[in-house]
Amino acid sequence: MRRKSIDIDGYRHIGAPIPVASRIDNIVYTGAISGFDLDKGEHVEGLEAQAELMFTHLKAVLEAAGATPEDVVRMTFYVKTPEARKAINAEWVKLFPDEASRPARHILNYETPRASQMQCDAVAVLPREGRGS
Repeated sequence: MRRKSIDIDGYRHIGAPIPVASRIDNIVYTGAISGFDLDKGEHVEGLEAQAELMFTHLKAVLEAAGATPEDVVRMTFYVKTPEARKAINAEWVKLFPDEASRPARHILNYETPRASQMQCDAVAVLPREGRGS
């Protein structure tokens, strides 16, 4: 099987038969990732808390796919309000501290579902086996 569905325990698309990510060869695409609290079954309150948890989930999804933040080449963020940018930027520089080595990024205003104030998706390209970087 060439394509592999990626899931992490407890983090699924509510009521939909969709994996949180998909991998073909050395390329990983995530679905929408948000600041959803797995223990409480709801989105955390506050932009900063949602951004922090969203990035935590992103790291877990990447790890489950065999990738790291260093493999991410592009991210898209969907925000309910422009004020979410500040919270995203704070977590962005933590995950990608080297400004000479950050993925491409785009932020779109979007009516995110439920209590979610933001969502992201990512594309990662893993090194090919047997090749240098």
